[in-house]
Amino acid sequence: MHTITAQTSDDVARRNLQRLFLLRNITILAIIAGTVLATGVYTLALPQRQLVVVICLLIGLNVLTLLRFRTAQAVTDTELFIQMLLDVAGITAVFYYTGGATNPFVWFFLLPLIIAATILPRIYTWIMAALTVACYSALLFYNVPLPHGGMHHDGGFEMHVFGMWLGFVMSAGFVAVLIVGMAHSLRERDRRLGEAREQALQNEQLVALGTLAAGAAHELGTPLGTMAILTAELEQEHAGPSDRDLQKKLGIIRQQIDRCKEALSVISASAGANRAESGHLMPVGDYLQQVISEWQAQRPGARLGFESDKINPDCDLIAERTLTQALICILNNAADVSPENIQLEATCSSSTLVLDVYDHGPGLEQDVHDQLGKSPVTTKNEGMGVGLYLAYATIERLGGTLSFRNRDSGGTLTRIALPLLKTPAETA
Repeated sequence: MHTITAQTSDDVARRNLQRLFLLRNITILAIIAGTVLATGVYTLALPQRQLVVVICLLIGLNVLTLLRFRTAQAVTDTELFIQMLLDVAGITAVFYYTGGATNPFVWFFLLPLIIAATILPRIYTWIMAALTVACYSALLFYNVPLPHGGMHHDGGFEMHVFGMWLGFVMSAGFVAVLIVGMAHSLRERDRRLGEAREQALQNEQLVALGTLAAGAAHELGTPLGTMAILTAELEQEHAGPSDRDLQKKLGIIRQQIDRCKEALSVISASAGANRAESGHLMPVGDYLQQVISEWQAQRPGARLGFESDKINPDCDLIAERTLTQALICILNNAADVSPENIQLEATCSSSTLVLDVYDHGPGLEQDVHDQLGKSPVTTKNEGMGVGLYLAYATIERLGGTLSFRNRDSGGTLTRIALPLLKTPAETA
């Protein structure tokens, strides 16, 4: 979680530094264009040597920033703030040599303040506000006046009005492109951090469930063993032809005990080839038939229609025990609400297996739908909602998706999308 947060913050900070780099390039070009326009069109005698020095210093800062992008060191808020302070120093020097507060582009002091308020902590914003106000105020008294009296003749006034118009156009463009982009990056960072926190909470719940399951498996082993011994003794004691009905019931009990012991062995397995998540390569059609057969043994009274015409025989997937349990859980949920009519449709493309499970139950309420996959939730009196929660986690771990949608004709459509292994010809 900490690594994800750090990477996300650094990505956003780097993008913001790139935008500052772009904005500084635009500023340099604007200073050069303004100087050429003022000296060439309006024939103003500006201190060109001093302006060239300032422009060279800004270019040098951009060169250092360009080299900074090649390093892997994280970009911090302090570094962004220092870059912005250097920008403020540069534009203050430009304004000092071009009329001070009478320069029509003096509005440019607002840009670093807006950027600081958008991407930096509050303390940096207040410092930037105080600094820009101080620089603007100082330029009222300390500056190199523009030649010909600035605005006190018609030509100077026209230049000032044109500069104000151009400044408004440029500021609108900067806000619409650069600053909005920075705000979008921050919102995207917050969204990704929220998803990471939610995923971390889900992982904590899964770890807790796994710990409880392992403890339960250990504790249930002894009573299941006792039940198996007693069942075998009862079968031996009632082996006569008059006890066939009892023998049948004892056989069912023995099968259920074996199922429980198998499930507990899967939970208890922790390493090597016996790990619960280990699997083997299987054709999709064969694997689905195996899952359906295992599920049908658990729910012999349920009726399932299976359509496999759209399965490519060359499609393979990793047959994991956890995936099998997830699919059986989903089929069990469908059988709980619609035991007489369940439909399973499988569609296989070159890279994805899509399984659609249709039932004819009452559908899902909105509050239940919103909680599916986020926390254990159930609509059954005897259920705990853990099975579907684990099915979500399993399918997402395998790179797939699990979604639910209420059907217009009644019931629920459960869609499982799983990635498939590519054939050697496809990967070549």
